[in-house]
Amino acid sequence: MRKTTLALASLTLALGVAPAITLATDPNAATPDEVVTKVHEAVQYLNDKGLAGFSDFNNNKDARWVWKDSYVFVYSCRDNVMIAHPLRPDMVGKPILQMKDDKDHLLFQDMCKVGANKNGGWVEYWWPKPGEAKASRKISYVHSAEVSFKPDIQVGAGIYDDKMTVEELNKLAEQTAAPKKAVP
Repeated sequence: MRKTTLALASLTLALGVAPAITLATDPNAATPDEVVTKVHEAVQYLNDKGLAGFSDFNNNKDARWVWKDSYVFVYSCRDNVMIAHPLRPDMVGKPILQMKDDKDHLLFQDMCKVGANKNGGWVEYWWPKPGEAKASRKISYVHSAEVSFKPDIQVGAGIYDDKMTVEELNKLAEQTAAPKKAVP
């Protein structure tokens, strides 16, 4: 399966077509491509719905924002608050900027910086997988969303991966966002 995926990626690069990001081999694990797509969908959803859309992200039964081993979360950097988290309702309304991961890293400070970039980006930290107590390496794609005059809202979702680097994921996210070349 891995050789087939690598061969397909080589073929699509040779043809000049930007490959989709589908590097996960576990069918229950979210792919980087799915994460980028979901975050962009969530940004558009909030741009369209406004403040009324926040509550939709707190419903963990809504497969639109919770899938495989990933989920979309929403936060405000300026207001220092978690706005929506479908799997951790205890975090909603709580301060985020002083929150540390299992390696004592201030994860939301990095997310706020990266998410403020025009195209967003990936941030690495240690966080438990859904249903687990022990933290794993997680890399989340974060992007800003304009929501009813609140310019500091950001949306994120992540993958649990111990191989890909943030730089590799940022390159793949750029390819996902870039227009695809048509094959003659």
